[in-house]
Amino acid sequence: MNEVSFITVAEKFKAVFLDSYGVLKNYNGLIDGVQEAIDHLRSKGIAIRILTNDASRSQQQQAESFVRLGLKGIDTHEIVTSGMMARQYLQQKILEGKIGYLGTENSAEYILQSGLEHIPVRDIDLNNIDDIAAFVFLDDEGFDWNEDINKTVNLLRRKNLPVIVANSDKLYPVSKNDVAVATGGIAKLVENMLGKKFIHFGKPDSQMFMYAYDELNLYGSFSKHEILMVGDTLHTDILGGNKFGLKTTLVLSGNTSESDANLHINSTGIIPDFICRSIVS
Repeated sequence: MNEVSFITVAEKFKAVFLDSYGVLKNYNGLIDGVQEAIDHLRSKGIAIRILTNDASRSQQQQAESFVRLGLKGIDTHEIVTSGMMARQYLQQKILEGKIGYLGTENSAEYILQSGLEHIPVRDIDLNNIDDIAAFVFLDDEGFDWNEDINKTVNLLRRKNLPVIVANSDKLYPVSKNDVAVATGGIAKLVENMLGKKFIHFGKPDSQMFMYAYDELNLYGSFSKHEILMVGDTLHTDILGGNKFGLKTTLVLSGNTSESDANLHINSTGIIPDFICRSIVS
């Protein structure tokens, strides 16, 4: 599949759903030219929504982080996070008891605002877990990787709990050539060890796309064929967009490089409608 100009593709649609990391920003910060690309889309009357599997920040915190990076004009309602989906589930399903978590206190303060006490796994007494009602994989920081992951495994061996994965990403780039293990990767490891299936939120799950689609239609009338999903990862952005019935564009500015894009497409069977170098070219 040949590369095409992103702007040429995007101008055929009424709305564009954009992944964040690898599309708008990377390990160096804001990708050069992104502000101009966003401004151009807006000048054409194209609606924008940002769909991110980052569960560590609220919508407001995400918007503030974009401003700090130099990206201006993103409203909070234009941001949809996997943390929002996880928080809704907890508010609706977990009505009593404590929520254990693996991650940072900042992400816990945002996602676990369900009126219940939340407790980091390091503070859980494995001999006194009757009041633990659910467990959440929140973030890949804020804990001891050896002690706390082992403690998580033993907690989930001892008690059958609803387990929520607020960010399904398995890895993320930290430099041009290197990646780090993300929350979804830790959760997948524990799932495999225990032979259990957790509740995953974020792309490629359709719930996030449905939320963004419904919210978008509060501001106008949009059909799925009028929306373009743009992302750098086949297994989340492109698969999720394809499953939801959107046209999809794979950009080569993040997890998928130009040298191995066709190999990954052929080996996974996940086929984007378009391939672009980035949203700025």
